Amino acid sequence: MNSGSDVAANLAAAEAGLREARAQGAHFAVLPENFALMADSKESRLRHAETDDGGPIQDAIARVSRALSLWVVAGTIALRSCDPARVRSACLVFNDRGERVARYDKIHLFDVDLGPSERYAESNAFEAGDTAVTVATPWGRLGLAICYDLRFPELFRALLDAGAEIVAVPAAFTVPTGEAHWEVLVRARAIENSSYVVASAQSGRHDNGRATYGHSLIVDPWGTVLAERGEGPGIVTARIDQASVAAVRRRLPSVMHRRL
Repeated sequence: MNSGSDVAANLAAAEAGLREARAQGAHFAVLPENFALMADSKESRLRHAETDDGGPIQDAIARVSRALSLWVVAGTIALRSCDPARVRSACLVFNDRGERVARYDKIHLFDVDLGPSERYAESNAFEAGDTAVTVATPWGRLGLAICYDLRFPELFRALLDAGAEIVAVPAAFTVPTGEAHWEVLVRARAIENSSYVVASAQSGRHDNGRATYGHSLIVDPWGTVLAERGEGPGIVTARIDQASVAAVRRRLPSVMHRRL
């Protein structure tokens, strides 16, 4: 997606993409980080933040999920925290009946200085989560991670230990870090955990001035890229074969050979 500051327009684009994916046979979909709002200010993010009990964004995704009989990993939305000045970056999972079945709050916050025009301090606006989350799905146990989490293999090991066979990674990678590291990190997390990784990304120049890398990927447990979007909005699809996870782990049982 190329989300902006208009929540209604972003939700319309997300629904159109989900409907297109469903028409192509998808039963499970992953939206990118900040799919409903690429905020242009801290005030905008706080204004649109929802409670854990629900809100317009959550209601919209639940409705579409239910209407399409589609499992949806709803990228990230801002949920209110105990700190009135900060929110949680939350990844929510809805099953094909529109029921929310999981919530993961982003653990690793993007506080980096990439150069004069590329400085980020997520901890000023977000409160970090502290718990790894997995959820059972018809295609295997799903683990959740968000964008910068991709750089922390220990989180993916925790998801593996909790039984994850697929990991969804909604993201909004910057252009310089995406060009240098995106694909290699996605593939590495898939290879070292013998798991599928479905990495859904924001792409292009956003109306808040930020530019994101795109290149959404679906990678199998052997590290093979099954599908890649490239730049610009759109969808990619691939078939997830749960048996291939067991096959790779049997063929090259590195996840069983850990000593530390």
